[in-house]
Amino acid sequence: MNRHFPDIALHVPTLLLPKVGVSLPAWAVVACDQHTSSPKYWNETARLVGDRPSTLRLVLPEASLATGDRAASIAAINQRMTEYLAAGVLVEQPPGFMLVERDVGRDEPRRGLLVALDLDAFDYRADARSLIRSTEGTAVERLAARAAVRRDAPLETPHVLVLIDDAERTVIDPLFDRELPMAYDFDLMQGGGRVRGWHIGDADVIASIADAIGALRRGDPPLLYAMGDGNHSFAAARVVWDEIKATGSAPDHPARYALAELVNIHDHGLEFAPIHRLLDMGDDASIAVAFDALARHFENARFVRRPIADADQWQRMRTVAATEPGHHIAYRTASGQGILTIANPPLPLATACLQAFLDSYVDSHPGAGLDYIHGDDALVALASHPGRIGFLLPNMRKRELLPAVLQAGPTPRKTFSLGEAHEKRYYLECRRIRP
Repeated sequence: MNRHFPDIALHVPTLLLPKVGVSLPAWAVVACDQHTSSPKYWNETARLVGDRPSTLRLVLPEASLATGDRAASIAAINQRMTEYLAAGVLVEQPPGFMLVERDVGRDEPRRGLLVALDLDAFDYRADARSLIRSTEGTAVERLAARAAVRRDAPLETPHVLVLIDDAERTVIDPLFDRELPMAYDFDLMQGGGRVRGWHIGDADVIASIADAIGALRRGDPPLLYAMGDGNHSFAAARVVWDEIKATGSAPDHPARYALAELVNIHDHGLEFAPIHRLLDMGDDASIAVAFDALARHFENARFVRRPIADADQWQRMRTVAATEPGHHIAYRTASGQGILTIANPPLPLATACLQAFLDSYVDSHPGAGLDYIHGDDALVALASHPGRIGFLLPNMRKRELLPAVLQAGPTPRKTFSLGEAHEKRYYLECRRIRP
């Protein structure tokens, strides 16, 4: 079997799956960058897992980054990986891909293909011209924690989703017409829906997949893979690989590759969702200060803040505003709600306009904090606490993404999300990244 397709940065991985008898609902947990402002979600996950084998022991949730001893946590993660390998918790599969179907209650399931991609073909910088590119800005300061987890780890387990532009559905959809051995089929915890996986180990099928992927290259230089979810984890993997490469390691070192699930941007089960902003000033008095600063920031952009007393009317006005020219950003606080209008915006994306203000505000107000929240309900609940403003951003049409990246480079960080928090990829498959 040919396992390397360097012209399309594709590698056929050797996956590891939990042995028979391991509870898969306890094993699989959601991506570590979800529910960052909701420690109770992760506390409940820990309760559901109990003392059973779980990927919860193999990752460091971002909700925990500010608490405890990070170095000790990372050492414990590496130790648990070693223990799972030694105890036979994980079983090596034949080399191959994993065809994945995820049902989260939408009209159609989301379909994907788990592969390994060559990190040498990835560049997360804004001016990247590589085969694999970021779709959003990369916050370099966020890479250190992710790289620290991966640096000495014997295993990786992925939550990365990578987009391909396959309007004719030539790569993933035809695979569902084949007779493939099922690897898993179970319900994910905490409302994650149902996930099914089929192993693909036939050399001819893999070669046909590679041919179909190669035909999707767009642009000059070509863009083939666009990061959807997990950009910072993938970028951290590149950082670690560069470190290993600098020591003179063999070019086929397993850390050269990283697992990622390919998803067709035209897939009917794939939905883009906005990522909202939560500004926390600590007290209600600072809310007026923040709104005054916001008005000054956009004083030349025909800025208007419209408080709306009735929450139901506010919801209706959000729908109406989305059809009007300019940018319209709904907001919530503990005492009310309203809509911000930037009628003459300086930047084409509402997210970019708001982010420029929030970055400058947080930099100049040491007591202020900023978080990124998935889901309207989660944002509204968090914004109900005193001293906070929740900004509910409008959605981005998914067909606009890849042409925008080809033309202008990555969008501002946290511009969009592939679905809501419960739809994110759960950690499940593993792969050795040390010889």
